[in-house]
Amino acid sequence: METYKEFKGFAKLLADKSSKIISQYFRSGIGVEVKKDQSPVTIADKKAEEVMRELIMNHYPEHGIIGEEFGRHNESSDFVWILDPIDGTKSFISGAQTFGTLIGLTYKGLPVLGVINQPILKEFMIGDNNLTLLNDSKVEIRECLNPEDALLLTTDHLQVLHYHHAEKYESFIRRVKLYRNWGDCYGYHLLAAGFADIMIDPIMNIWDMTALIPVVRGAGGVITDYQGNEPLLGNSIVAANPRLHPIVITALN
Repeated sequence: METYKEFKGFAKLLADKSSKIISQYFRSGIGVEVKKDQSPVTIADKKAEEVMRELIMNHYPEHGIIGEEFGRHNESSDFVWILDPIDGTKSFISGAQTFGTLIGLTYKGLPVLGVINQPILKEFMIGDNNLTLLNDSKVEIRECLNPEDALLLTTDHLQVLHYHHAEKYESFIRRVKLYRNWGDCYGYHLLAAGFADIMIDPIMNIWDMTALIPVVRGAGGVITDYQGNEPLLGNSIVAANPRLHPIVITALN
């Protein structure tokens, strides 16, 4: 993982600093605000993004930033950091550990580095499209050949039915061996670490998906939108190993 080595060390710093903030608020009974899009946000989301933005601006003032909570800064830069301080705020405020911090880096619009950090479990996963590490150990997506043997994950079952072809999805989830809603970024963590086989999200924003791309690809997986196109050109995600991915795309469409 020598590519972008300097930025990998910096991404770990961003994860460590945001972790300290998020951990102190987890299961603390903090208040929850509702944003215009009806999604929840907490002081933990805001403070975690603030500390990451401040670090980026201090260390790399020429870089751009796109964050879920505080918007866009210098986004025409060659290097842009894409931040989701708590991906899975609904899980976070419910005391569940299926959330994480997403830190992505793009170069001229292409995702080159991604982090999925789970601050409570102290699991730091980083990928660069060629290799993915979990706490410094290499991880790979497992070789599952058939949907009938697969563990399929999604974040929100009802969202899939709302945004895509309900009957095709319902038919496909009845084919797989096991289907669970262990979602948000932790579903992709499980996929890349070799514990799950397919991850589907029907609707995504740039801060939800950018970091996932180098992680999944670095673990040997394929990640596209729901129709099989480049993920950043769409607003949804289907991720799986190279054998399963085309089967999933065909079944869903």
